[in-house]
Amino acid sequence: MITTRSASACGQADFGWLQARYSFSFGHYFDPKLMGYASLRVLNQEVLAPGASFQPRTYPQVDVLNIVLQGEAEYRDSEGNHIIVNEGEAALLSTQQGVSYSEINLSKERPLTRMQLWLAACPEHENPRMQKIELPEGQTSQLLASPDGTEGSLQLRQQVWIHQVALAPGEEHLLLLHGPRAYLQSIHGSLAAFAGADQQENLGCGDGAFLQEERQIRLMAKTPTRLLVVDIPV
Repeated sequence: MITTRSASACGQADFGWLQARYSFSFGHYFDPKLMGYASLRVLNQEVLAPGASFQPRTYPQVDVLNIVLQGEAEYRDSEGNHIIVNEGEAALLSTQQGVSYSEINLSKERPLTRMQLWLAACPEHENPRMQKIELPEGQTSQLLASPDGTEGSLQLRQQVWIHQVALAPGEEHLLLLHGPRAYLQSIHGSLAAFAGADQQENLGCGDGAFLQEERQIRLMAKTPTRLLVVDIPV
């Protein structure tokens, strides 16, 4: 079953230095029915003004995945670790209790646009504090993050697989899922998602969809399309 969530129904914020769209409850936006989806706690698309920054803050026990769509970001923690992430790259922060983290738009001229996901982390797993990978263009499907870092993906502290899919108009892709739940998020473009033999849902730019009791999802692009599939088997 597929249940769509339109971009227009998401939480919105405009603080001048920051513009954001929240798929789940976050900050001032609260919906008791949308506190996340299984271990996916947060899914935000945010735009930071040139030179803007998030001041140091702590996180709950989560892995924070940042996918930079435009610009250049720097992430620092209070223990001296730091990483620079450019457009076309993704970074994973394995947050720690008692450690604070900051984010800076390094450009004084260009905004920073990125997707951010928080995933509940198993505290007994010890992963590198900061990881980074490239997202090459022209690749139909790429495994961004996984429990064991397979295929060069970022290693999560959770049983979750995150795929990026990029399709040309009319192109199709079949993605096998590990379990009964997944979340689909359109980054840009419009597409049709097919589940089972008879369900089709159309998604536009910024739309999302909850998948339940599906072992695979077939995607067909109507326009140039880029999307994420968060595969959450438990």
